[in-house]
Amino acid sequence: MTPSELRALCLGHNAAVEDFPFPRNPGLSAFKVLGKIFAFSALDDSPLKVSLKCDPDLAPGLRAAYPAIAPGWHLNKRHWNTVTLDGSLPDPMVADLIEDSYALVVATLPRAERLRLDRP
Repeated sequence: MTPSELRALCLGHNAAVEDFPFPRNPGLSAFKVLGKIFAFSALDDSPLKVSLKCDPDLAPGLRAAYPAIAPGWHLNKRHWNTVTLDGSLPDPMVADLIEDSYALVVATLPRAERLRLDRP
């Protein structure tokens, strides 16, 4: 997966935006929905990595099954995974992990905001 493909996957979600909120790390993209981060990536890094929210009950199994999935780097390791996009994971799986991260964040939004996202 290329950086542009990763960016497109993240921004393909309803109301998703890319932001650069970290002055000490200006190359770190934060992908947000209504102000809440669902993905982080330094798109210029090699290998390309993305940190994603994950259901804490699923995270240990994913980490055990896939060497490219590790506890979130500099994040709450119970709720975040860092995924190395080195080709070992199929792109549809990466897309599913991004979708799951987005859905977990949307689920924490107030009901009115969730309803607003559901409207076309």
